Amino acid sequence: MSIDEHFLRSAATLTTGNREMSAGLPLPRLERLMLAQMQSRHTDFASRWLQSQGEGFYTIGSSGHESNAVVALGLRPTDPALLHYRSVAFYLSRALQAGHADGVDDVLDGVASSVHDQISGGRHKVIGSKDLAIVPQTSTIGSHLPRAVGLAYAIGAADAGHQLPWPTDSVVVTSFGDASANHSTTVGALNAAGYLAHRGAALPLLVVCEDNGIGISTRTPSGWAERMLSSLPGIEYAAGDGEDPAALLSTVDRLVDLVRRERRPALLHLHTVRFMGHAGSDAELAYRSQSEIEADYDKDPLLGTARLLVQAGVLTAADVVDAYERVRAHVMAAAAERVGAPRLTRSVDITRPITTSQLEEVDRETSASSPGRVTAFRGRLPEAGAPLTLAQTINATLKDALAAHTDTVVFGEDVSRKGGVYGVTRGLRTSFGGSRVFDTILDEQTVLGTALGMALAGYLPVPEIQYLAYLHNAEDQIRGEAATLQFFSNGQYQNGMVVRVAGLAYQKGFGGHFHNDNSLAVLRDIPGLAVVVASHPGSAAGLLRACLAMARVDGRVCVFVEPIALYHQRDLHDAGDDGWVAPYAAPASWGEHAVAVGDTRRYGSGRDVLVLTFGNGVPMSLRAARRLERRSIETTVVDLQWVFPLPVESLLAAAAGFTHILVVDETRASGGVSEAVVTALTQAGHPGRVRRVTSDDSFIPLGPAANAVLLSEDQIVDAATELLFTAPTPMTSRTAP
Repeated sequence: MSIDEHFLRSAATLTTGNREMSAGLPLPRLERLMLAQMQSRHTDFASRWLQSQGEGFYTIGSSGHESNAVVALGLRPTDPALLHYRSVAFYLSRALQAGHADGVDDVLDGVASSVHDQISGGRHKVIGSKDLAIVPQTSTIGSHLPRAVGLAYAIGAADAGHQLPWPTDSVVVTSFGDASANHSTTVGALNAAGYLAHRGAALPLLVVCEDNGIGISTRTPSGWAERMLSSLPGIEYAAGDGEDPAALLSTVDRLVDLVRRERRPALLHLHTVRFMGHAGSDAELAYRSQSEIEADYDKDPLLGTARLLVQAGVLTAADVVDAYERVRAHVMAAAAERVGAPRLTRSVDITRPITTSQLEEVDRETSASSPGRVTAFRGRLPEAGAPLTLAQTINATLKDALAAHTDTVVFGEDVSRKGGVYGVTRGLRTSFGGSRVFDTILDEQTVLGTALGMALAGYLPVPEIQYLAYLHNAEDQIRGEAATLQFFSNGQYQNGMVVRVAGLAYQKGFGGHFHNDNSLAVLRDIPGLAVVVASHPGSAAGLLRACLAMARVDGRVCVFVEPIALYHQRDLHDAGDDGWVAPYAAPASWGEHAVAVGDTRRYGSGRDVLVLTFGNGVPMSLRAARRLERRSIETTVVDLQWVFPLPVESLLAAAAGFTHILVVDETRASGGVSEAVVTALTQAGHPGRVRRVTSDDSFIPLGPAANAVLLSEDQIVDAATELLFTAPTPMTSRTAP
């Protein structure tokens, strides 16, 4: 027997009570609840029908989870929601609550990948809506929870001067499944919520665990979810049963009131069931017996709502069956209209949300300044002082950014009171206060999740990842969350930010892999991301301003990599030569010093060998160039600066006329930046000889052993000489074609 057949048989036998039994029941809400639940159930059926016709492409359903519609009823339509992928009933309930008549159409447009899908424009089936304050999520397990915590924190911390996209007393709601409760991302987010509550921070967050007892085919041990979730410090816990809508609605109302009034987090442990397997392709009988499956039918939340309304004398059994069939007819008619739906067919249309840029506005924004900068710098403007190091330049640029826009915030591990491990953020907290420059817990997922949430709340976050190697703990927060939001929302939602990452190798006296990681590969295949490596203080301010401008204007997610070994370097060749410091240019004068998106930086004018490089490779190549000059080899060195996407146009312009090109890459031979550079030159048909020289495919050992695997100046000199004077040879461990 199917769940559809079971509901019809059971509904037909419901016994009518009398109107006296309805006393105290919120009847209009319950009737709206039943409609939303029926719509949700039938969109699941319709999704599978569309798939059978070759016209539907998503069959993860919400059947059995329709009790999450109760959660929507307890909230306002303006309360931001970040939802579990079985939340269609929540969506439809909120749509009815807001007077949005097209909820079913919205869901089916997503299933059919129609260009008319109001949230993704046909890119993916997601549960989201700008009008309904539902932030779209995909099925990445628990990855949206750090963002939800960050958003609740941002709403709770917002002062009267900050314009939030939602009412100031909003409650953030987020949901996940019981199996996801075991995921490290979920555990980390709940820990962060509890930590903030323990510190007394305002955190208006309602977390909902929809517990159906099984994750695809893996059962959750009885009592495990309750034991774990009820013991979270600082988070109010309550349980509710999806088949008892009246009691559940009372529990939801109580929790929402608590969160809204007291601005502290609460967790609803919602007991649900799952019908029709994990998805359309799931052969549930492979791991559950038919009798076990049918036993869950009696826990049907839709049947529970119908039973309550019939027992209260509001409806008859015939009324329920008639309503169910009317909804079926409406939904199936809507599904039939999706047959042959228009779909995206061109790459340029699909990628538009992550490739479109308002370049002129970005250029203007790079010069943003504030009269208050004199106060921020305590009357000692950096442009009036001595030339600055890379670290000092970044510090001054951040200070200017904080002064120019009150919605800019800087945070991370040790960035506030300490001023960063390397002093790059020193003094920012003193100038702008602890609400705009603050320390986070030592968890990179929380650092980036805070940024994701604050960006949604209208801030421009500048989070710091203390070391490049630490990014890997939280990389999905960039890959799966930050970079995808504009894609999945067709540009309706943005989370522009600049993620500062201290990294790369060559630190002296302090090393090892975790503090000298030299791999950027994990960042260089994320569509829509911009990755910049600043090497010289003369261009670092412009690069950082360009990233901040892209984040603000285009909603771009930028990663700004800062070579640790160059932070405090002052000299290039000889002690006291001040070859690695530069005067600071104030934002208002930036027109003559601007670094446009995709600009490269050129050193020298030699025509024998062109060196293309970035990061630590720039000063290394310049020192190598002096040595090559003694061999009568004249070089030009070009700092790529933008390592993803590569500045191909600028790169090719720099390469024009050169017959010998050496790509100097401090990252690893496999997956390194130089692979893309060589590919770009080759695909453009560059006629000259091209070689690359890289570090080895190795982790960075501690102490002097690091020199054995890292690219050296000697190898740059040797590679350039061989490129110019030696016939092509097979690839070696350090020099590759």
